[in-house]
Amino acid sequence: MVCLQVEAVRTWTRNANRHAGSRGGSIGAMNADEEDDITEELLADAGRLTGLSLELLGLDPHPDDMTPEQLLLFDPEDLAEMAAVPADDRQEAVSRTRLLAGLLWNSSGVLIDQLFRDLETLVGPDAVTPSGIAKSCVLSSLPPQFASSYDAGFTRKFLVVASDVAASLGRGWAAPGCIAAELAVRCLLDQAEITEDIYELDLPEDWRAQVEEVLLEDADSAALYVDGPDAAEIDTASLGFEQWFKPFAAGHVVPAYARS
Repeated sequence: MVCLQVEAVRTWTRNANRHAGSRGGSIGAMNADEEDDITEELLADAGRLTGLSLELLGLDPHPDDMTPEQLLLFDPEDLAEMAAVPADDRQEAVSRTRLLAGLLWNSSGVLIDQLFRDLETLVGPDAVTPSGIAKSCVLSSLPPQFASSYDAGFTRKFLVVASDVAASLGRGWAAPGCIAAELAVRCLLDQAEITEDIYELDLPEDWRAQVEEVLLEDADSAALYVDGPDAAEIDTASLGFEQWFKPFAAGHVVPAYARS
């Protein structure tokens, strides 16, 4: 692939860690000669993902950490079951979920970096072809039936929307306001899975399904990835390419640049 996903992830992570170290942040520099293990760096990154709680990422809460109002939301039997979890198991679950939080934060940065790489390749009259898009870093993760439309103008808009999605991980999560934002979330999770595979991370079981349930609640964009005979049944009125940057409804925010 043009972006060489494995090396791109490793390079971006090392550069990000060096940059954080130069600012005196919590993440120290990662030497290129060190063993390829980013667990500690991702655990440090977990504290930056302030827009989603560990509970939203799948961690079962402990009764001792709940407010009186929160305790009222659970049956006594459920509270007893939560409290009965051994301390070692609880700590392991917390560690895995914090690792997931750090992975999502890290992957959001990799996603934006690779979109810039994709944008750099979209020059010349023959730059946008299905075969060329298939070799891209991020655009290749988008519905392939629209590949001929993924030109530089589209990529700039998608990059702005993806940046807004990434920012939500820190400022407070808001449901995607348009189809493009939903697709950006899917691309972010694709990137997280790539990093998970490269470094063989010890994450919570079925983490992607849990995260999608939170970040993509009631999302319809999965239908865009259906192939075969069922692909013809896609609702073009709501999922057609020309609809991707339009807000779902009043109150849904889409960055101004993407709507231009």
